Amino acid sequence: MISKIRKVVKNGKIVWRKHVLARLFERKIRRKDVLDVIQKGEIIEQYPDDRPYPSMLFFKFTEDKPLHVVASYDEVNKIVYIITAYEPTLGFFEKDFKTRIKK
Repeated sequence: MISKIRKVVKNGKIVWRKHVLARLFERKIRRKDVLDVIQKGEIIEQYPDDRPYPSMLFFKFTEDKPLHVVASYDEVNKIVYIITAYEPTLGFFEKDFKTRIKK
């Protein structure tokens, strides 16, 4: 699945949701960093029941900072929707920034 998503992103078949564009501006996250996380990071969580398309949480360090990106994949039309991006915090994730803290 991840190779299909990366190919779609490489081909520019991406939709940047309004929400993510606002969050990127607010959080001073660059689009190129979001794309880097998808292209070179790892999927740490999957949400197969999300609608209208299954989504997943990507993780990668960018410029020595952890970054999470949530994206969904429309497999029929071969489009990746970027939903949100944020710097994970230790209040919600373990020190590896991959494992959610159980509360």
